[in-house]
Amino acid sequence: MRGRRPRNAALRPRFLPQIRHWRASAIPEKVAMAVLRGSLNGWLFWVLGLVCAMYQIFFVGSAAGQSAQLSVDASHQNTQMIPENMFGIFFEEINHAGAGGLWAELVNNRGFEAGGPNTPSNIDPWLIIGDESNIIVATDRSSCFATNPIALRMEVLCQSSGNDVCPPGGVGIYNPGFWGMNIEEAKVYKVSMYIRSSDSMDLTVSLTSSDGLQNLAAYTITADKEEFKEWTKVEFDLQSSGRNYNSRLQLTTTKSGIVWFDQVSLMPSDTYMGHGYRKDLASMLANLKPKFLKFPGGNYVMGNYLLNAFRWSETVGPWEERPGHFNDVWGYWTDDGLGFFEFLQLAEDLGACPVWVVNDGASRYEQVSSATIAAFVKDVVDSIEFARGDPGTSWGSVRAAMGHPEPFQLNYISMGNQECSMHYYKENYRKFYSAIKASYPDIKIISSCDRSTISPVAPADLYDVHVYTSSGDMFSKSSMFDSTRRGGPKAIVSEYAVTGNDAGRGTLVAALAEAAFLIGLERNSDAVEMASCAPLFVNDNDRRWSPDAIVFNSWQHYGCPNYWMLHFFKDSSGAALHPSTIQVSNYNQLVASAITWQNSKDGNAYLKIKVLNFGNKAVDLSISITGLENGIQTFGSIKTVLTSGSLWDENSFQQPDKVVPVESPITNAREEMSLVLDPYALTSFDLLLDQSSSTMMHPVPESSLHSSV
Repeated sequence: MRGRRPRNAALRPRFLPQIRHWRASAIPEKVAMAVLRGSLNGWLFWVLGLVCAMYQIFFVGSAAGQSAQLSVDASHQNTQMIPENMFGIFFEEINHAGAGGLWAELVNNRGFEAGGPNTPSNIDPWLIIGDESNIIVATDRSSCFATNPIALRMEVLCQSSGNDVCPPGGVGIYNPGFWGMNIEEAKVYKVSMYIRSSDSMDLTVSLTSSDGLQNLAAYTITADKEEFKEWTKVEFDLQSSGRNYNSRLQLTTTKSGIVWFDQVSLMPSDTYMGHGYRKDLASMLANLKPKFLKFPGGNYVMGNYLLNAFRWSETVGPWEERPGHFNDVWGYWTDDGLGFFEFLQLAEDLGACPVWVVNDGASRYEQVSSATIAAFVKDVVDSIEFARGDPGTSWGSVRAAMGHPEPFQLNYISMGNQECSMHYYKENYRKFYSAIKASYPDIKIISSCDRSTISPVAPADLYDVHVYTSSGDMFSKSSMFDSTRRGGPKAIVSEYAVTGNDAGRGTLVAALAEAAFLIGLERNSDAVEMASCAPLFVNDNDRRWSPDAIVFNSWQHYGCPNYWMLHFFKDSSGAALHPSTIQVSNYNQLVASAITWQNSKDGNAYLKIKVLNFGNKAVDLSISITGLENGIQTFGSIKTVLTSGSLWDENSFQQPDKVVPVESPITNAREEMSLVLDPYALTSFDLLLDQSSSTMMHPVPESSLHSSV
């Protein structure tokens, strides 16, 4: 499909632009003409010799501008195990990441609540079909749901015959979704809505193009006068006969009378794991093999004001009864279809550990005093019971009723969103900590304060670190934790990103700088337990923040360079880390790490060496590996490179694969190798180990190893 990278596609080899240029320039035109004019016997050896010489001058000479030696000690006695949950993902409801994104609901403002509790209210993006001479719509408070009382009243003034004839196709309302609904040919879509009317009914529900001219699917509801006298739920499937990525849902009629609508939903029948997530976007996450999922955000959890904070208990239970809320930090309404339960379910589907960011009684502009924080503390303890409680418990029974009687594996609670400087945070934190540990002593609690504030009086299992900076500074932060004292609470770097002018909408240079930072975290994984980038998603129609890892609209998606960079680290969690040292003169642009990891699909073990060249020189790199018990197989190893023709290159819907990893086989792999590193490139070497190798099976205490570059 145009503008989309095929899901689960293999990384495709390609030649780099600069290599193409060097190779083309390596054979001068005069030499080529001489070959044509001269005799084969007389000229052949001369030409071959000259070509080789020119190749050395133009290609190898250009590449080998710097030399370096990388030494890797793969002996098991110096092995350190990287934490099992080291690399994960952080989801925040920002940029319409969930509403109109990962959550597959196609109707925007499905309950008509976005305009607020006062009626009549704004029903955006719903619009009418017809004009005010034949149809009047307005919200009122007649819904059958106490938690979301707003419903839509549609009064039709025209009819199918007589003096006031409706226009062709009837009148009604339509919803364009989130910048257009992607309707695919032959796919099935589930419609669900609540209807009330005191008159007989002849209502057509259809999927059409944005102008209403292309009809993709339709279903007609006919009923006698008494059939919809009370609120009635209607459900049916629509199968599309065509494809249109800018479609809308229509509710039309040619019959006069009054009809009320509420909770109008349209969901694809084919969602990720059948749990309501948009399949293409969730698959992008699954391909990263994340070990944890932190949710539902940072500022989104807080809200600008507590009135609009994320309240977990209002996002569980039947979706029709969820009131939804205004995401005042990022400026849009969410119906909370993607609620606390759905986040826990997503983590389980991805095989990731959930990290629940709780509201601790603080918003961006207000906070609850310690004297009145008890209700918020109980609310957090209740949320853990919802996730982990037996079906016989009060909140565990709610989870079980939603179809998940087994507890979720919730083991991490993050207290707030970098609120340590707020007046009441530290005192409130201690109350949350004590209450949670009293009921769930095994849960790890993450503090928003830095390590210096953690003490027996203010204990924490982990402390949260956020890093947003320029590409140059991000590169330098590869050594950020080199001098961190070992022992005590470890860090979770839950938000990091290159920002500023060089970040663009996701540039190569930003991805490379972040790779250096992650290599540093990997080497310091005895001081850092977890790491995730931010933000994860952006709907291209609502960019509140750039750059982001994954960009999408209603029907397309692509990964930015930093998304593809994360693939270099998806096998690191739980892997064995080996000491590595780079020796290089007058060139401080290299960082490296080495791990041993095992492919769960085929059982093969690999020594992965990652080297980032953040400078403008090609590097002639010599690799020396010692300590392997059973050696490297000659064939079966893979080299992967992330680079491009310009530091500012970005991916796009038009060129989704402009900056992606490129794989090529390594022939004659061995413990002593020489090769060339491209400038401004992240390179990994997955060296296939002999099957009998047991290097990665001998972990040692974390304190025994601290590698340096």
